[in-house]
Amino acid sequence: MPKVSDFYFKAAILFLIVGIGMGILMSISGNHSAMGAHAHLNLVGWATSALFGAYFALAPAKATRPLAMIQFGTHMVGVVIMVTALYFLLQGATGLEMVVALGSIIVAVSVLMFAYMVFSR
Repeated sequence: MPKVSDFYFKAAILFLIVGIGMGILMSISGNHSAMGAHAHLNLVGWATSALFGAYFALAPAKATRPLAMIQFGTHMVGVVIMVTALYFLLQGATGLEMVVALGSIIVAVSVLMFAYMVFSR
């Protein structure tokens, strides 16, 4: 398996564990204010990372490009910034809107890099 796929699958599992933990804490506490962060972590963190990893496993020639590891790093940074800031924003830290936006833009850039690799030869 390509290194980038392995990294993506490991990151996806970590995001899944944290996402499940968030869900359990919300259920136990009855406070579901972090639902948006929980959903973003599970979708952009767990599911998207796993799909990126699967694609690179199926396209090993593209996985060896330097851009694949750059895209991985960009995606990880974006997800962590976006979800962390969103969690605290939803808890009342209203000054974090721009940080959430920054994380979202970083994730969007990583998706555009991924799209470039998918559509390139």
